[in-house]
Amino acid sequence: MEKLEKLYEGKAKVLYKTDDSDKLIAYFKDSATAFDALKKATIEGKGVLNNKIASFFFELLNREGIPTHFIKQISDREMLVYRVEIIPVEVVVRNIAAGSIVKRLGIKEKTEFKPPLIEFYLKNDELHDPIICKEHVLAMKLASEDEIERMKELALKVNEILGRFLKEQGILLVDFKLEFGRRPDGSIVVADEISPDTCRLWDEKTGERLDKDRFRFDLGDLIEGYMKVLKKIEKGE
Repeated sequence: MEKLEKLYEGKAKVLYKTDDSDKLIAYFKDSATAFDALKKATIEGKGVLNNKIASFFFELLNREGIPTHFIKQISDREMLVYRVEIIPVEVVVRNIAAGSIVKRLGIKEKTEFKPPLIEFYLKNDELHDPIICKEHVLAMKLASEDEIERMKELALKVNEILGRFLKEQGILLVDFKLEFGRRPDGSIVVADEISPDTCRLWDEKTGERLDKDRFRFDLGDLIEGYMKVLKKIEKGE
Protein backbone atom coordinates (compact mmCIF):
# COMPACT_ATOMS: atom_id res chain seq x y z
CA MET A 1 0.00 0.00 0.00
CA GLU A 2 1.62 3.26 -1.15
CA LYS A 3 1.10 6.42 0.93
CA LEU A 4 0.29 9.43 -1.25
CA GLU A 5 -0.46 13.08 -0.51
CA LYS A 6 -2.04 14.43 2.66
CA LEU A 7 -5.83 14.60 2.50
CA TYR A 8 -6.67 16.16 5.87
CA GLU A 9 -4.97 17.17 9.12
CA GLY A 10 -6.80 17.47 12.42
CA LYS A 11 -5.74 18.07 16.00
CA ALA A 12 -4.57 14.52 16.64
CA LYS A 13 -4.29 12.79 13.26
CA VAL A 14 -3.31 13.21 9.63
CA LEU A 15 -5.11 11.33 6.85
CA TYR A 16 -3.23 10.36 3.71
CA LYS A 17 -4.50 9.08 0.40
CA THR A 18 -3.22 5.75 -0.86
CA ASP A 19 -2.99 4.09 -4.26
CA ASP A 20 -6.36 2.50 -3.44
CA SER A 21 -9.06 5.19 -3.65
CA ASP A 22 -11.19 3.33 -1.07
CA LYS A 23 -8.48 3.28 1.61
CA LEU A 24 -6.64 5.89 3.66
CA ILE A 25 -3.75 5.88 6.10
CA ALA A 26 -4.37 7.55 9.46
CA TYR A 27 -1.21 8.88 11.15
CA PHE A 28 -1.40 9.61 14.89
CA LYS A 29 0.37 12.78 16.03
CA ASP A 30 1.94 13.59 19.40
CA SER A 31 -0.11 16.76 19.84
CA ALA A 32 -2.43 17.18 22.80
CA THR A 33 -5.17 19.80 23.03
CA ALA A 34 -7.88 20.70 25.54
CA PHE A 35 -10.47 23.41 26.15
CA ASP A 36 -11.04 24.17 22.45
CA ALA A 37 -7.27 24.04 21.84
CA LEU A 38 -6.60 26.81 24.37
CA LYS A 39 -4.27 24.34 26.08
CA LYS A 40 -1.77 22.71 23.75
CA ALA A 41 1.31 20.55 24.06
CA THR A 42 3.42 18.08 22.16
CA ILE A 43 3.82 14.88 24.18
CA GLU A 44 6.37 12.50 22.74
CA GLY A 45 4.99 9.00 22.25
CA LYS A 46 1.31 9.92 22.62
CA GLY A 47 0.52 9.14 18.98
CA VAL A 48 2.10 5.70 19.22
CA LEU A 49 0.06 4.81 22.29
CA ASN A 50 -3.22 6.11 20.85
CA ASN A 51 -2.68 4.20 17.61
CA LYS A 52 -1.97 0.96 19.45
CA ILE A 53 -4.93 1.35 21.82
CA ALA A 54 -7.34 2.44 19.08
CA SER A 55 -6.21 -0.45 16.86
CA PHE A 56 -6.77 -2.88 19.73
CA PHE A 57 -10.28 -1.56 20.37
CA PHE A 58 -11.21 -1.57 16.68
CA GLU A 59 -9.96 -5.14 16.29
CA LEU A 60 -12.11 -6.14 19.28
CA LEU A 61 -15.18 -4.44 17.81
CA ASN A 62 -14.60 -5.96 14.38
CA ARG A 63 -14.43 -9.43 15.95
CA GLU A 64 -17.70 -8.72 17.72
CA GLY A 65 -19.42 -7.81 14.46
CA ILE A 66 -19.43 -4.02 14.87
CA PRO A 67 -18.85 -2.33 11.48
CA THR A 68 -15.88 0.06 11.63
CA HIS A 69 -13.60 1.84 9.18
CA PHE A 70 -10.57 0.02 10.61
CA ILE A 71 -8.66 -2.45 8.43
CA LYS A 72 -5.36 -3.00 10.23
CA GLN A 73 -2.50 -1.37 12.11
CA ILE A 74 0.40 -0.90 9.69
CA SER A 75 3.03 0.80 11.89
CA ASP A 76 3.49 2.20 15.38
CA ARG A 77 1.78 5.43 14.35
CA GLU A 78 -0.40 4.39 11.44
CA MET A 79 -3.53 2.40 10.69
CA LEU A 80 -5.14 1.55 7.39
CA VAL A 81 -8.80 2.52 7.21
CA TYR A 82 -11.64 2.56 4.72
CA ARG A 83 -12.49 5.95 3.31
CA VAL A 84 -15.80 7.22 4.68
CA GLU A 85 -17.91 10.36 4.64
CA ILE A 86 -17.81 11.56 8.24
CA ILE A 87 -21.20 12.50 9.69
CA PRO A 88 -20.66 15.80 11.56
CA VAL A 89 -22.37 14.57 14.71
CA GLU A 90 -20.37 13.38 17.72
CA VAL A 91 -22.18 10.74 19.75
CA VAL A 92 -21.28 10.69 23.44
CA VAL A 93 -22.22 7.76 25.65
CA ARG A 94 -22.16 8.41 29.41
CA ASN A 95 -22.15 5.64 32.02
CA ILE A 96 -20.98 7.77 34.95
CA ALA A 97 -21.34 11.54 35.39
CA ALA A 98 -18.08 13.37 34.74
CA GLY A 99 -16.82 16.33 32.78
CA SER A 100 -19.13 18.80 31.06
CA ILE A 101 -22.43 17.23 32.15
CA VAL A 102 -21.55 17.82 35.81
CA LYS A 103 -20.94 21.53 35.18
CA ARG A 104 -23.81 21.89 32.72
CA LEU A 105 -26.59 20.19 34.67
CA GLY A 106 -25.27 20.14 38.22
CA ILE A 107 -25.35 16.35 38.36
CA LYS A 108 -23.06 15.05 41.08
CA GLU A 109 -19.85 13.55 39.73
CA LYS A 110 -19.75 9.73 39.76
CA THR A 111 -23.55 9.46 39.48
CA GLU A 112 -24.28 6.29 37.48
CA PHE A 113 -26.58 6.46 34.48
CA LYS A 114 -28.76 3.38 34.07
CA PRO A 115 -29.46 3.02 31.22
CA PRO A 116 -26.48 4.83 29.69
CA LEU A 117 -27.11 8.40 28.55
CA ILE A 118 -26.58 9.32 24.89
CA GLU A 119 -25.89 12.89 23.79
CA PHE A 120 -25.30 14.46 20.36
CA TYR A 121 -22.82 17.26 19.68
CA LEU A 122 -22.32 19.20 16.46
CA LYS A 123 -18.85 18.53 15.11
CA ASN A 124 -17.85 22.15 14.50
CA ASP A 125 -14.75 23.70 16.07
CA GLU A 126 -15.81 27.27 15.24
CA LEU A 127 -19.03 26.79 17.21
CA HIS A 128 -17.20 24.87 19.99
CA ASP A 129 -19.02 21.59 19.32
CA PRO A 130 -22.38 22.57 20.87
CA ILE A 131 -24.76 19.98 22.26
CA ILE A 132 -27.70 19.32 19.93
CA CYS A 133 -30.77 17.08 19.87
CA LYS A 134 -32.19 14.66 17.33
CA GLU A 135 -34.47 17.34 15.92
CA HIS A 136 -31.46 19.59 15.25
CA VAL A 137 -29.72 16.75 13.39
CA LEU A 138 -32.79 16.25 11.22
CA ALA A 139 -33.43 19.97 10.66
CA MET A 140 -29.82 20.55 9.58
CA LYS A 141 -29.97 17.42 7.39
CA LEU A 142 -26.83 16.03 9.00
CA ALA A 143 -28.27 12.52 9.12
CA SER A 144 -31.57 10.78 8.42
CA GLU A 145 -33.82 9.39 11.14
CA ASP A 146 -32.73 5.85 10.25
CA GLU A 147 -29.06 6.88 10.45
CA ILE A 148 -29.59 8.49 13.84
CA GLU A 149 -31.16 5.33 15.20
CA ARG A 150 -28.36 3.23 13.69
CA MET A 151 -25.71 5.44 15.34
CA LYS A 152 -27.47 5.11 18.69
CA GLU A 153 -27.78 1.35 18.27
CA LEU A 154 -24.09 0.97 17.42
CA ALA A 155 -23.01 3.33 20.20
CA LEU A 156 -24.83 1.25 22.80
CA LYS A 157 -23.37 -1.97 21.41
CA VAL A 158 -19.86 -0.47 21.50
CA ASN A 159 -20.51 0.62 25.07
CA GLU A 160 -21.56 -2.88 26.05
CA ILE A 161 -18.58 -4.58 24.40
CA LEU A 162 -15.89 -2.15 25.54
CA GLY A 163 -17.40 -1.63 28.98
CA ARG A 164 -17.49 -5.35 29.68
CA PHE A 165 -13.97 -5.94 28.39
CA LEU A 166 -12.47 -2.99 30.25
CA LYS A 167 -14.17 -3.91 33.52
CA GLU A 168 -12.52 -7.33 33.29
CA GLN A 169 -9.20 -5.45 33.21
CA GLY A 170 -10.10 -3.29 36.21
CA ILE A 171 -10.98 -0.17 34.20
CA LEU A 172 -14.28 1.73 34.30
CA LEU A 173 -15.55 3.09 30.98
CA VAL A 174 -16.95 6.35 32.34
CA ASP A 175 -17.90 7.94 29.03
CA PHE A 176 -16.67 8.16 25.46
CA LYS A 177 -17.15 9.94 22.15
CA LEU A 178 -17.80 8.17 18.86
CA GLU A 179 -17.77 9.46 15.31
CA PHE A 180 -19.51 7.69 12.46
CA GLY A 181 -19.02 7.60 8.71
CA ARG A 182 -20.93 6.54 5.62
CA ARG A 183 -19.47 3.94 3.32
CA PRO A 184 -20.17 4.20 -0.46
CA ASP A 185 -23.08 1.77 -0.07
CA GLY A 186 -24.66 4.07 2.53
CA SER A 187 -23.94 1.82 5.50
CA ILE A 188 -22.92 3.45 8.80
CA VAL A 189 -19.62 2.48 10.44
CA VAL A 190 -17.73 3.55 13.56
CA ALA A 191 -14.88 5.84 12.45
CA ASP A 192 -12.21 8.21 13.77
CA GLU A 193 -10.60 6.65 16.88
CA ILE A 194 -11.40 5.13 20.26
CA SER A 195 -8.59 5.90 22.68
CA PRO A 196 -7.83 7.62 26.01
CA ASP A 197 -8.14 10.87 24.02
CA THR A 198 -11.82 10.14 23.38
CA CYS A 199 -12.77 8.09 26.46
CA ARG A 200 -12.79 8.67 30.19
CA LEU A 201 -11.15 5.65 31.78
CA TRP A 202 -10.83 5.27 35.55
CA ASP A 203 -8.99 2.64 37.52
CA GLU A 204 -11.80 0.69 39.18
CA LYS A 205 -9.98 0.25 42.50
CA THR A 206 -8.13 3.54 42.94
CA GLY A 207 -10.22 5.92 40.81
CA GLU A 208 -7.05 7.07 39.06
CA ARG A 209 -7.77 8.87 35.80
CA LEU A 210 -6.07 7.10 32.90
CA ASP A 211 -7.26 9.38 30.08
CA LYS A 212 -6.79 12.88 28.66
CA ASP A 213 -8.14 14.44 31.87
CA ARG A 214 -4.59 13.94 33.12
CA PHE A 215 -3.55 16.58 30.58
CA ARG A 216 -6.65 18.75 30.90
CA PHE A 217 -6.41 19.14 34.67
CA ASP A 218 -2.75 18.33 35.38
CA LEU A 219 -3.60 15.09 37.15
CA GLY A 220 -0.38 13.29 36.30
CA ASP A 221 1.84 12.23 33.45
CA LEU A 222 -0.30 11.52 30.39
CA ILE A 223 2.04 8.91 28.91
CA GLU A 224 2.07 6.99 32.20
CA GLY A 225 -1.72 6.86 32.22
CA TYR A 226 -1.98 5.74 28.59
CA MET A 227 0.72 3.12 29.14
CA LYS A 228 -1.31 1.67 32.03
CA VAL A 229 -4.33 1.35 29.74
CA LEU A 230 -2.31 -0.35 27.01
CA LYS A 231 -0.69 -2.81 29.39
CA LYS A 232 -4.01 -3.71 31.02
CA ILE A 233 -5.86 -4.32 27.74
CA GLU A 234 -3.02 -6.29 26.19
CA LYS A 235 -2.89 -8.46 29.30
CA GLY A 236 -6.59 -9.17 28.92
CA GLU A 237 -6.45 -10.19 25.27
